[in-house]
Amino acid sequence: MGSQVDEREELTVLVTGFGPFREQYPVNPSWEIAKDLPSYLPPLRAKDPNSRHAVHLPDVRILVYPEPIRVNYKVVRELVPSLWETYKGGKVDIVIHIGMAGPRPYYCIERRGHRDGYMHPDVDGEKVDEDGERKPGSDWVWRGLPEEIETDLDPEDVLTRWQRHSPKDMDLRISEDAGKYLCDFIYYSSLAELWKQDRPRKVVFFHVPADASHTNIAQGRELAVNLVRSIVESEVSKRREGESS
Repeated sequence: MGSQVDEREELTVLVTGFGPFREQYPVNPSWEIAKDLPSYLPPLRAKDPNSRHAVHLPDVRILVYPEPIRVNYKVVRELVPSLWETYKGGKVDIVIHIGMAGPRPYYCIERRGHRDGYMHPDVDGEKVDEDGERKPGSDWVWRGLPEEIETDLDPEDVLTRWQRHSPKDMDLRISEDAGKYLCDFIYYSSLAELWKQDRPRKVVFFHVPADASHTNIAQGRELAVNLVRSIVESEVSKRREGESS
């Protein structure tokens, strides 16, 4: 019965990307990758060696937040709760936030977000007033939440599937530190929103290299599609294992 439901239902994955990051990065590859993702996860090609072992998936709708998110703490803080509401007529099952990670050449998914330590100003020169927010009597949005919150996705299982679906020469990793800047901030914001609502934390942060060349953007987009597939495969497989046990 459960697998029949899986075959009929549609899963929605919402993807976000960031806007320009200061003068040295006028084009943020995270948005360039996100903005042209397909509306639905394409089927595996028959010649793909993984197609023989593929998990039968429901339809996977890919929604992209319609504009690059400004690299600004206040903008992120005000935006994130709305992403987890009913979005464009349907519930959001999974969110993938994409951001750039400077000159490092590899791609990674982040395991956790951090509540504190945001010392660097955003693109508008603003900082997070952590001391002021934590004063007694303040209505700090993260009061009482853990210093770190981890995704409820299974990073190891997702990584294994992601590597299997991607070219062998791609350096794909799990990261344990999202950097305590806007990438970390948006990730923790999503994790915290789900924590407060006592909802499964089906969200991950995808860090991409800063190279915004046409070749690199095309490669990043392919890896993003593979990541969507890997996350959904992982979730559907675990659900079916639970139903059969």
